[in-house]
Amino acid sequence: MADIPTPCIAADAFQRRLLNWFDQHGRHDLPWQTPRSAYRVWVSEIMLQQTQVATVIPYFERFMARFPTLEALAKAPQDEVLHLWTGLGYYARARNLHKAAQIALQEHSGELPSESVEALMMLPGIGRSTAGAIIAQSTGQRAAILDGNVKRSLTRLHAIAGWPGKPAVERELWTLAEYYTPNTRLADFTQAMMDFGATLCKRSKPECPLCPFNDVCRAYAQGEPQRYPESKPKKALPQRETIMLMLSDREGRVWLEQRPPSGLWGGLWSLPQFETHAALNDWLEDNVVAPERHAALPSFTHTFSHFRLVITPQPVSCDRLGGIREDGVWYDVNHPPSLGLAAPVKALLSQLVPFALHPTPSR
Repeated sequence: MADIPTPCIAADAFQRRLLNWFDQHGRHDLPWQTPRSAYRVWVSEIMLQQTQVATVIPYFERFMARFPTLEALAKAPQDEVLHLWTGLGYYARARNLHKAAQIALQEHSGELPSESVEALMMLPGIGRSTAGAIIAQSTGQRAAILDGNVKRSLTRLHAIAGWPGKPAVERELWTLAEYYTPNTRLADFTQAMMDFGATLCKRSKPECPLCPFNDVCRAYAQGEPQRYPESKPKKALPQRETIMLMLSDREGRVWLEQRPPSGLWGGLWSLPQFETHAALNDWLEDNVVAPERHAALPSFTHTFSHFRLVITPQPVSCDRLGGIREDGVWYDVNHPPSLGLAAPVKALLSQLVPFALHPTPSR
């Protein structure tokens, strides 16, 4: 245990206390727990990245109803996968999930390579902690995890200074996670680690008096558990501006274009975007028959992790597009097709007419 803080409690005592707490207070009825398979655990783990359990559950259930097997996911069009992901955000997760399923189908006989963490990490979108969760929960083999909840709990238990995203701090936490991971009840232990951070050692207002480790927790002994973990040093978010063209035809359909496969809203469908009104006017002149420009809608801000985007929606009606265009679709808001939509686009389209973006899919 060199180069890391001395563990605050012996591994066997930690495991015993945590599992006793989990047996009484843990979550035992999550939809990916029954039936539990590598595929179902994998999908849930990807959805749970940056997203709360309560938000994920309905998305997971819809996803499983449409893609009950890895093969079904691999063979589905990306548009349909992104459509069922719309609203969860961080869409690279869905693109990687789809790509990884295709690789598993082609190279691993339609199964996830769950024989090792290293094999799983060869698939796009699967990191060390996700791989550990898949193996521990679906095979019962020993593998440690270190998601956000576990990082927070271990950081507080040991009063570890520094932002957990720093490589040196993360190495310390991985060593502790490996130290505390048992050889038995791996599925329960892994779920317990996640539940403990999500429901007891919470980001705000941790319930320290109820904690089974409050007698050994170093942050609690210091009287300032919420000091840990330390936040990532903040930088001022830059701001960008864009004009979103809401082009509608005489039937009330709206013109959408698919974003490039990677980058901002990669693979999703969006309203055409322009940096200036002059660029928008040039596009209308080149591509639209009888455009009629209306007053711009109020601007609003959509915040990404690395910048803020100020969006100004510009409605324009027209007779039709000029020529043949293969890079877009006329989107019927009354009978919406199954397309993955960028979140601001979904919000703007929903203002035109109420519609159910997520009908319960048929099997």
